[in-house]
Amino acid sequence: MGRLVNRIDTLKGSIRRRLYADRACVPDHGGREFEVRMWAISEFILKKLTPLVGGHPFPVNELALMVSAVCRIQPSRIYEWGTNIGVSARIFHETVKYFRLDSEIHTIDLPDDVHHVEHPGRRRGALIKGIKSVHMHQGDGATTALALWDASTKKGKPLFFLDGDHQHESVLRELRLISNRVEFAHFLVHDTLFQSDEAAYNVGPFLAVRDFLSEVPDRYAVIEERLGLPGMTLLYRKESKAG
Repeated sequence: MGRLVNRIDTLKGSIRRRLYADRACVPDHGGREFEVRMWAISEFILKKLTPLVGGHPFPVNELALMVSAVCRIQPSRIYEWGTNIGVSARIFHETVKYFRLDSEIHTIDLPDDVHHVEHPGRRRGALIKGIKSVHMHQGDGATTALALWDASTKKGKPLFFLDGDHQHESVLRELRLISNRVEFAHFLVHDTLFQSDEAAYNVGPFLAVRDFLSEVPDRYAVIEERLGLPGMTLLYRKESKAG
């Protein structure tokens, strides 16, 4: 009987170690460049994430960038605004949960009494209702995020996901405001595809990122997803990219 118990315990340990290895999303070689285990992340996206959130508004390549950013940076806190029905917040939640990361998630949306074409109304946060680890707030995105950051005792390396007002001036203001207040801030910026004038696209976020980077040369490394709409850009601090 004792031998059987020992064999069962050994088998359980083997399964547990294999499961943990399959969920390791960053190589363990210690390299300083941005790298993640894309096979593990791809399997997570296909089997776990897309059945929950689909491919809109974030196509698969952008899902990969969002998941990779969280896995590589392992932010202490994630602040995002433009909650809408909660797609991006659910993506971050599922990523943190699956890969067993210690990241606190805060999502911010416009107050109920503010009228905006993208205001979700009663559907606000539909995909994150009942998930206690995702904290919902209302207010201006960058201002509210900074107030939460200032009040937090858990500092570390935060990740800010900008997906609110997609105008050039607004996005540039948010990048400047946060980078001036938070030393090791990392950014994901949505809707950053650039296209020529014939397409009549809103290229405000792309131009805002370009202008911001020109003001802080050599501070951030850049990874872009610009194959097609909507586009996404990751700006991560060079000093802390090894995670």
